[in-house]
Amino acid sequence: MSQPIVFELCAESLEACLSARPGGADRIELCSTLSVGGLTPSHELLEHAIHRSGLPVHVLLRPHADGFVYSASDFASICAELKHAQRVGAAGVVLGVLNTDRTVDTMRTRALVELAAPMEVTFHRAFDDVLDFDRALEDVITTGCHRILTSGGAPDVLAGADTLAHLVTRAAERISIAAGGGLRLSNAEEVRRRTGAQHFHGSLQAEEEGPPLLADRIRALVDILHEA
Repeated sequence: MSQPIVFELCAESLEACLSARPGGADRIELCSTLSVGGLTPSHELLEHAIHRSGLPVHVLLRPHADGFVYSASDFASICAELKHAQRVGAAGVVLGVLNTDRTVDTMRTRALVELAAPMEVTFHRAFDDVLDFDRALEDVITTGCHRILTSGGAPDVLAGADTLAHLVTRAAERISIAAGGGLRLSNAEEVRRRTGAQHFHGSLQAEEEGPPLLADRIRALVDILHEA
């Protein structure tokens, strides 16, 4: 039996969070400052999202936009934000730590996975910065992460569809591959068909084509993904 399609809304506002469930999203990735790829959201926004959205909330842990190689103080900040997310009831965390040679920092990532338990952990699009996707996939699997969010190393999921399909096949259900980055109503059917992915991630921001209300755009996208 095939696995069900899962759609995660990437949200940076409470308004977006409140549109997720009516639109048929399965969970929320909460962040701030999507203009730089997303940063850790405020505690206030996180707590409102958890208590009001009616969906599992996974919080982005990214202290700055200057890459994914973190200093000791950066890492301490990530740990502190993770513990706060645990305390207030987040369902998961979204993170990614690399070494200077653009490999996965398995030691720090594994430590974060252990600290986060029993929350789910997604390795985010830091994955797209690695030099060797096959090695990085195996490395992330060893850390115990539950999924990898990636565009296949391309500017968007359509351009990265072939790499995503390879990763889905290679992962062989050992870890979920979530296709994210530039997912739109106009490309969702082709991305779903070409990648074979079951997990999808997008923000469907206001400039996106389609219905004016975010909940309606989410519903349209979810319908496309299920029908493809």
